Amino acid sequence: MDTVSERAAEQWLAHARENAAPDDRTGGRAALLLVEGVAGTGRTRLARRLLAAAASAGAGTLAVDFTPFGATVTAPPAPGPAGAPRSPGPPPPPAGAARPQGADGSLREALAPLSGAARIPEGESFLLVADDVHLADRTARDALRRLLARPPAGLAVALTYRPEELREPGLVLGRSAALPASLAVRRLTLPPLDGDGVRGLVDELLGGPDRGPTELYARIAQRSGGVPQVVADLVGLLRETGEPRERYSLRDLEAAGVPPRLRQLTLGRVAALPEEMRSVALAAAVLDEPAEAEELGAVAGLTAEGGTAALVRALREGVLTEDGLGRYAYFVPLAATAVYAEIPGPVRRALHRSAARVLSHRRPEPWTALARHRRHGGEVRGWLHAVEQAATERAAAGDHQAAIDLLETTLSRSTVPLHARARLAPLLAHSAVLGLRSEQTVTVLRQILDEQSLPTAVRGQIRLDLGLLLCNQAVAGMQGWLELQQAVEELQERPVMAARAMAALAMPLLSTVPLERNLYWLERAEKAGSQSDDEEARTAVAANRVGTLMYIGDPAAWDALEALPRDTTDAAYQQHVARGLCNAADGALWLGRLAPARELLAEGVALATRSGAAYVEEGARGTSLLLDWAEGNWDGLAARARAFAAEAETMPGMAVDGRTVLGMLALSRGEWQQATAWLVGEVPREPHAAAVPHVAAASGAMIRMAMVRDDVDGAVAEASAAWDRLRDKGVWVWGAELAPWAVEATLRAGRAAAARRMVDEYAAGLEGRLAPSSDAALAWCRALVAEDGGDHTAAAELFRRSAVVYAGLPRPYAAVLATECAARCALAAGGDAGAAVADLASCVDRLTGLGAVWDAARVRAVLRAHQPADGQRRRGRPSYGDQLSPREQEVADLAATGLTHREIAATLHLSPRTVEQHVARARRKLESQSGQSLSPGRTRRTG
Repeated sequence: MDTVSERAAEQWLAHARENAAPDDRTGGRAALLLVEGVAGTGRTRLARRLLAAAASAGAGTLAVDFTPFGATVTAPPAPGPAGAPRSPGPPPPPAGAARPQGADGSLREALAPLSGAARIPEGESFLLVADDVHLADRTARDALRRLLARPPAGLAVALTYRPEELREPGLVLGRSAALPASLAVRRLTLPPLDGDGVRGLVDELLGGPDRGPTELYARIAQRSGGVPQVVADLVGLLRETGEPRERYSLRDLEAAGVPPRLRQLTLGRVAALPEEMRSVALAAAVLDEPAEAEELGAVAGLTAEGGTAALVRALREGVLTEDGLGRYAYFVPLAATAVYAEIPGPVRRALHRSAARVLSHRRPEPWTALARHRRHGGEVRGWLHAVEQAATERAAAGDHQAAIDLLETTLSRSTVPLHARARLAPLLAHSAVLGLRSEQTVTVLRQILDEQSLPTAVRGQIRLDLGLLLCNQAVAGMQGWLELQQAVEELQERPVMAARAMAALAMPLLSTVPLERNLYWLERAEKAGSQSDDEEARTAVAANRVGTLMYIGDPAAWDALEALPRDTTDAAYQQHVARGLCNAADGALWLGRLAPARELLAEGVALATRSGAAYVEEGARGTSLLLDWAEGNWDGLAARARAFAAEAETMPGMAVDGRTVLGMLALSRGEWQQATAWLVGEVPREPHAAAVPHVAAASGAMIRMAMVRDDVDGAVAEASAAWDRLRDKGVWVWGAELAPWAVEATLRAGRAAAARRMVDEYAAGLEGRLAPSSDAALAWCRALVAEDGGDHTAAAELFRRSAVVYAGLPRPYAAVLATECAARCALAAGGDAGAAVADLASCVDRLTGLGAVWDAARVRAVLRAHQPADGQRRRGRPSYGDQLSPREQEVADLAATGLTHREIAATLHLSPRTVEQHVARARRKLESQSGQSLSPGRTRRTG
């Protein structure tokens, strides 16, 4: 990894070489670079890079590597340009040789030719790099001081060292070193990596980007302090936690522990402290955060004088370091963990109690830290009080995940008394709904609800949030629905919360119950809200009313939007309004109202961010991905969707947006195995599934792939099941991505009457709905029926009408597919063939621009059948030599996506045997050109 520090060092070397030659002004100068960096910041890497850069430029080089046991002196050969004179190296040792420094003063011998009266030939330069000078003994430091006191022109010296381990702070070569005016001196401090630098290094070490959620990178950066070597060692441990895999989690990082190299360094430094001063290091490990000097001394139980002396010694030994605010902590945060693990239990307990006493005097109280110290100090009442205060504080600040982590850890302990569980469980449930779900939350809440001794109203409050959690983050729609229904009964004493439960039951997206049931609960919720004096309850109901109406395409949704209190400044109200706006945006997306969806989403995200509704904010990212897919913003979309799906892996309800986008993109590119994995692998398709629009879209894609494979029975079976789900729910506007393909499959099976009934049923379901995507899909369905009946002219007109609607939304991919169908029917009708061929050519260009490789190849095959090369047929076959012909390239591209020979044949209207021949020729040509080959696994024959 090319770092800023390494580039700065190379610039210093280049500048030193430029100033090496003598002139009238300077007489030639020598240069010194002091490179300081704490353990693990890359000093040795930088030293080697400097030596390589100097050697490649033809300069002489000498490397000295200091260790606790002596030094190794190496003079690598300096190749330089052919015929160029070689810069002088020291006679002992010979070039390329190395030997340890001992008492015989071999380092002095090695440096002798560079010091005293010796001179480097004019116009040449020499680089000496001494690594880890803090380990040099007196003899070595004397030799270096002597050299730098009278350095020859053309000499560049780089000294690397750990500043925390110098014998005399700040003095690399000791107090007697003299640096003459003729020596250009520069100091370079190697800083820790920032967040982006840590992410880049982790990706480099793991072999690719996005190998874990954002929180994983952030935690590695925090625990390592940005020290590159610690990052590398952590990643090494991470890879050893199990089988190598594409992504790692925070749990994997926790299991990795402390790297042995860091543990050895840390414990060695602590052991070097006098025993009477070691308590300050133990106190810092227990606190595990930057602390004032007085706090450290008090926790350690030292007097003011003793605490100061111990702290100074800990700083001198490199155990602790001072930050910019005058606070002290371990030089790497993870080092505290290594020390903490070695503290005896009784001592640890006493230190935690001492830490709790000291930190309780801070204002405001650090409740999260107090909770930890009181828990480990055995102070149960104080611990539970601090947990409640910390969770409330974190939730109020919008940091719901921190509240969840703290409350889960607490409530998972069976020793927590019932009265405390009754107070803490509602906090956990509420934060879980607004935050990003933890895997343990549902389990913990269910265990609490199993305790029959909880008051009924408390159970109802917990059950309300559990139901929302199951419906939203966990995609367990019917389970959540049942919990919400039961919550309504348990919340009779709390009508405000009961109204919220009713409003949730009204949301059609959360369950597969018929729409009539959703509307029943919406009516009850509105009645309860209107009778309530609680403004938050009315806001929650109004937000869910907006979402419900928008999801079903009711024109009244837009009036409901205007009634939302969008200018509220109360954070609790803002969270409800943000949810309503983002749900409205998601609903508008499925309706095809893309521009309003973008506006609503931006407004909702802004409110969610201000009010701390993390789940709403994160869910909006999924809607944004779906909008990008619909609008044809496909550049980089697959990478964004993959990262989003991975980050939301513990929340299937959120991940489904990313998986749907990835599946649709894979389908358009002919990556059918990947498409199936994304669309079917984890998307719920059983009757209890909640994300009906996504399931309908996935079914439409599966039907398309089945028809290309000539699996008409499979296509019809998928279409029938999907249509039944749509009918059972009764929200027909969710059929826009399904209806055309379901109707086409039914027609291909020879069931024209059934297909016409489907179209009529779809049209009836769209009556009174404001859903342009469904209107375009309905025109498409009617075109298919007309085409099947032989009326190609009417079919072409209906397809064009569909394409116009799609283009105006805009939905360019759907518009292209409809235009292709219109051109196909126009050719069949015997109309203006030139215009139809031009439309097909335009479709190929637009699909290629989107990156829809498979679709472009498919339309190109249709175009080729109606438009010979150069507008006329030629006799014979053109020769392409060892280059791929257009057809061979086309077949090779499709084979590379993973399509079988039979699937490629169906796409290009060829026989499987012809495809096999094209693949064989393409493989031979590619191998003869550059050793490339088509993967045999990707060109397998089937059927």
